[in-house]
Amino acid sequence: MSKKSTHVVPNKERGGWDIRQSGSERSSGHFDTKKEAESRAREISRNQETELMIHNKDGKIAEKDSHGNDPHPPKG
Repeated sequence: MSKKSTHVVPNKERGGWDIRQSGSERSSGHFDTKKEAESRAREISRNQETELMIHNKDGKIAEKDSHGNDPHPPKG
């Protein structure tokens, strides 16, 4: 099963940070700072109910947050 996700990734050509959807070549937005990109990506992820993945400058995933149909939601 393919799960949609929203990614905050560094833009090596232009500098700054991009928001990308899984499986897409195009950026959903370009921002000067990681904080700005992360804030907008959270809004998009909540609206689309996707998994949010925030990457470091080296491209490795640093943080994840689920805004979708979590198969193991917390109780309570």
